[in-house]
Amino acid sequence: MKIGVIGGTGGQGLGIAVRFAQAGEDVIIGSRTVDKAEAAVAKVKELLPGATNVRAMANPDAAKEADVLVLTVPLAAQKETLLSIREGAKGKPLLDATGPLESAIGGSATKCLYLPEGSAAQRAQAILPDAKVICAFNNISQSWFMLLDEPIDCDCLICGDDRDAKILVTPLIEKIPGLRVIDCGALERASIIEKITPLLIGLNIRNKCQFGGIRITGLDKGRVC
Repeated sequence: MKIGVIGGTGGQGLGIAVRFAQAGEDVIIGSRTVDKAEAAVAKVKELLPGATNVRAMANPDAAKEADVLVLTVPLAAQKETLLSIREGAKGKPLLDATGPLESAIGGSATKCLYLPEGSAAQRAQAILPDAKVICAFNNISQSWFMLLDEPIDCDCLICGDDRDAKILVTPLIEKIPGLRVIDCGALERASIIEKITPLLIGLNIRNKCQFGGIRITGLDKGRVC
């Protein structure tokens, strides 16, 4: 399965791309320019010497080529990026990791912005009505992704309105060692999941750590609602 990491040149996108490449998936790193995407691919190959399953494309081309998309851009770039991949994203699962943080408008990364659509993921679905948007990866620190020799001790909370799309991406996400997917229900739950991000950032700052996350007990693995 081809995974297109759209806007995959930042810390979170690069980390997700590295982990999927390490798991043996075909990864396409997308960016506004091919040059930026190629620079990110070079970094992945430094971390995974000999990797041949990662390549670079401009965002629109990456969206057309990939089977599953992962959006890893700041809130300020979300709309523009989504519009640029509108054609390629039709009918495909799109995992949106956008965090609606006040830092997008010069505020604090420990506070959440309140969007008219309800959440960044719902905003993505409104912009791309033909895509199958799933809120995912919001609660996982990018620092976890870069510890390539260790499993990620964290659950990945997801939500979305397309049940089949969630069933498709769940085993894909769980190819990253240590991750367990917890399906939180319909896309409207994204407003709750996304608010966990600034909470975790605040806790990490307070406790002077980089690896905060969530591990839920008492749930059966693989539940899809």
